Amino acid sequence: MKFKHLFKQTEAGDSYRIFRSGENTIRLDFFAHILRVAILRDGEDLLPTYTVCPDFFDGTPPMPRTGRSKLSTEGFKTIEPEVTVTDSYASFTVDDTDIFIDLLNFRMKFKNEKGLLFQDRDYMAYNFEHEYGKGSMHYISREENEQIFGLGDKTGPVNKNKMSFKFGTTDAMGFDARTSDPLYKQLPFYICRNSAGSYGIYYDTYSSGEISFGKEINNYYDPYKAFRCTEENLVFYIILGSVPDIVKRFSRICGPIAFPPKWNLSYCGSTMAYTDADNADEQLRGFIKLCEAYGFNAGGFYLSSGYTQIGEKRYVFHWNKDKIPSPKELSKYFKEHGVHFIPNVKPAFLTDHPLYKKIAKKGWFLHYKDGTPAIFPFWSGFGSYLDFTNPEAFDFWTDCVKENLVDKGYENIWNDNNEYDVCDEDVYAYGFNEKPVKACEIRPLFSMLMTMASAEAQDKSIRNLLVTRCGVGGLTRLATTWTGDNRTSFEDFRYNHKMAMTMSLSGIFNFGQDIGGFAGDKPEKELFLRWLQYGIFTPRFTLHSWNTDKTSTMPWLYKDLIPAVQRLFMLRNSFIPYLYNELYRSVTRHEPIIYPVFLKHPDYDVESDFFYFGDNVLVCPVFTKGQTMLTVDLPDVPGGWYLGSEIYGNEDKEIKTYSGEVTLPALAFGSPICFIKAGSVLPFRINDETIFNIFSKKDGETSFTFFDDDGISPLSDNKYTLTRFNIRFQNGEAEVEVTGTPVTYRVIK
Repeated sequence: MKFKHLFKQTEAGDSYRIFRSGENTIRLDFFAHILRVAILRDGEDLLPTYTVCPDFFDGTPPMPRTGRSKLSTEGFKTIEPEVTVTDSYASFTVDDTDIFIDLLNFRMKFKNEKGLLFQDRDYMAYNFEHEYGKGSMHYISREENEQIFGLGDKTGPVNKNKMSFKFGTTDAMGFDARTSDPLYKQLPFYICRNSAGSYGIYYDTYSSGEISFGKEINNYYDPYKAFRCTEENLVFYIILGSVPDIVKRFSRICGPIAFPPKWNLSYCGSTMAYTDADNADEQLRGFIKLCEAYGFNAGGFYLSSGYTQIGEKRYVFHWNKDKIPSPKELSKYFKEHGVHFIPNVKPAFLTDHPLYKKIAKKGWFLHYKDGTPAIFPFWSGFGSYLDFTNPEAFDFWTDCVKENLVDKGYENIWNDNNEYDVCDEDVYAYGFNEKPVKACEIRPLFSMLMTMASAEAQDKSIRNLLVTRCGVGGLTRLATTWTGDNRTSFEDFRYNHKMAMTMSLSGIFNFGQDIGGFAGDKPEKELFLRWLQYGIFTPRFTLHSWNTDKTSTMPWLYKDLIPAVQRLFMLRNSFIPYLYNELYRSVTRHEPIIYPVFLKHPDYDVESDFFYFGDNVLVCPVFTKGQTMLTVDLPDVPGGWYLGSEIYGNEDKEIKTYSGEVTLPALAFGSPICFIKAGSVLPFRINDETIFNIFSKKDGETSFTFFDDDGISPLSDNKYTLTRFNIRFQNGEAEVEVTGTPVTYRVIK
């Protein structure tokens, strides 16, 4: 009977339970701090996951091309709770959280010592017999003032309570960072913090859908959150712990994070104007000359798709020899100057592409049932998307990347425009295990497979860079990313920051923005400087643009600002040893690199403009036009805070510590405002030497480990050094013990 489903236990294991009612099977798996719930419908294929690849143990296997079963327990630390099951309920305890399940309609309730943490909605929370229409649904009761964090690159405030969002991916050129939805990532993971604590949920699906955190209401039910997707099977994870715990645990569920090369942390240039120009080779070489003339130390350059042009259109893997006569000579020139190319590749082939007929004949495109290629609008023309679920198409892409880019010296790959705008249910992919699947059911997954195929073309003996714009959970195992084609305005600047905090709370740690904005007129002078002041504290430090006024947002955009820009670039370079160490910590400990203050100080304003840069630096940017003073409510830490500009600047000021509320000048032409925590150690690059600043406090002990290597060797080669500091503070004096590589340090007090 619909709306009345009584589940019975049909199988029991030490770390799992299976229940069944009618055409539905529910499997519970018990992992450390995690409950996995799988609601499976008879006759529906369970698609694989490419997100879940946990590194709870060393030696986690790489993700296979065909993905892994959503019901796999490999890599998880299973637990064996004592489970009580009767004809009407089941109960057990995980992490001091009592979990009770009403077997009538399988409604779950989680309680801890503080109260009700989680509860499925009244009556029925799932879509067992399509009572709520097609697809899968999950309804959860909600508190009025609970806080919601996550969902990847979603726009708006950090706290998503009372908002709703779509699941899907799109090429959102010039998006509004406050309201646009959807964007480039699909990540149905969020954290709820309420009066009883926090829990996280990840829905392991790539199908389209929507989620509401209270924007939707229904008179017949108490307040609820609603998740819907088109996939008929539903597998999700409930993660327990504090908000920082949940962020780390979700990241570990997704697997080990890729460790990019060190040069990626230096300034990386980019503009569509250079490669769109008829004299692209000259323009690109001019970039090197201007960087050297002005003293801007560039690590890389994003090669936009203009290098592939035939006429006004773009053809992936085609080199326009009129613009760039010798790709090998160009890459050689850049390497001789210490700059790495990151060329743009796109997964769609226009119908008049030189390779189109060959690919169509092989059946490597997304297609209709009769095998004919599906055709879509793409970059001022029509084209077909490569089907990366087809093993032959996957290999074809890898071979093309290697032959046309890697072998010509372009080892780092920028996977772009890979959102796969496929909504037609009549379009199919080759699928998994030779079983076709509707392409619209796995749209964002193609971006992951594309990135995997690009990775296979790269030299595995060194760390190269892989970048993707579109992505799903787990993209960080392979690639870095950014917030997409943002808009040039002060409001978008502020909300781009909120997007950054949201991404960090979603397990995406190594990313950045197009500094200055990508779409629109060139940034005005004040906005340009403010965005640079902010950008030097983000992992990805890239200026990229497609300005409507035909200018390029480069460091020398305004001649009169060059001295100020040079100082900011020098400051960025000085922070690279600290940032590189924080990146290593993120890779090995699954902790974000930049993140909101409340992650360390739970009572801090979740919408604050301020954020942590690593463990020890508090960054206080300015997002308001014309603002010249800034008031900072400093978090309460033992010993207080040191003002960064008094340490790294040339100001003739007494060095002191700050606490409580502080008001300071905040000039666009001045130094960015940041504070360094007392008791911390901060490696700082000065004149090609790394100096370790030890920030004294009255009493206490601290330890610090510094990682360094050649910047390109895989961690598995063990070609790195670890320098360890053990420091005891007494009456403001520091007793310092250093083991490992000899270093230069100074005590600041």
